Amino acid sequence: MEHKILAYLEQRPNEYVSGEQLSELLGCTRTAVWKHIRSLRDQGYTFDAVSRKGYKLTGKPDKLSAAAILAELSTAVMGRSVKMYDSVDSTQTIAHRLAEEGAPEGTLVIAEVQTAGRGRMGKNWHSPKGKGVWMSLVLRPNIPVHFTPQLTLLVAVALNRTIRKLEPSLPVAIKWPNDLLVDGRKISGILLESNAEDERLRHVIAGVGISVNLQEGDYPEELRGIATSLRMLSGREWSRSELIRAFLEQFEALYNLYDSEGFEPIRTAWEASAYSLGRPIAARTPRGVVEGVAESIDEMGALIVRHPDGSVTKLYSADI
Repeated sequence: MEHKILAYLEQRPNEYVSGEQLSELLGCTRTAVWKHIRSLRDQGYTFDAVSRKGYKLTGKPDKLSAAAILAELSTAVMGRSVKMYDSVDSTQTIAHRLAEEGAPEGTLVIAEVQTAGRGRMGKNWHSPKGKGVWMSLVLRPNIPVHFTPQLTLLVAVALNRTIRKLEPSLPVAIKWPNDLLVDGRKISGILLESNAEDERLRHVIAGVGISVNLQEGDYPEELRGIATSLRMLSGREWSRSELIRAFLEQFEALYNLYDSEGFEPIRTAWEASAYSLGRPIAARTPRGVVEGVAESIDEMGALIVRHPDGSVTKLYSADI
């Protein structure tokens, strides 16, 4: 029925079609028509609805495709193999499986929607269909297991640079260790999960969630005060394919720099874009709440917090 609604409205691009017309077309009630329109909105279609006139189709979802991403991609490794899915529980789960099956470094898993997207510390990640970038990247870095947290900061720097390049006016900042914020509201999150055996790192999965074209009504009530999207901030719709390509190119450049020069240039770039540094923070850790001023990050990527008495705590995992 939804396909019939779309076909009928597409044939009349400049007309309003009443709910009564659509109910006669489908042989159902006007309430059922309204439910189908709502379902199509959830899938990324937009409509102008006017009382006593009806519905007019005004926009279609930006459907991702591997071909569109690869068409202008300039990387040598990252994203050269793309696995596209319409719906998954989590791209992290798929990427782990592919890595175990021998998928090469740079394999990219993308889904239009995640039904059980994962964030840090067991949190869920809101991943509505056709509105964001929900992706995971297979990495096989030649580093010790305990260096893995550095990669989280590397991904954050790459994503920050990507957004700044595409929209220089947005004051994007990185909140330790993995969130990107604009004016204190989250636009992206990063989750790194590793697989190791006998202190040997087998693979790392870098999960990235970017709220791209969501609007206020796409967020559940509990997220509306703390989350935002690139579209809401910039006032324009973004090409998700362009954003993915730009991120892969920035990430590969930094990943190669990290491989050749180590963590120091990444650390410097991260601190230059940090939201947390110089601010008083409260950090929830498994051992309780740590309070102080976030001072810097160390050579492993830990956050250094200075307390009022001058003592210092290093945080390796916390919710700021």
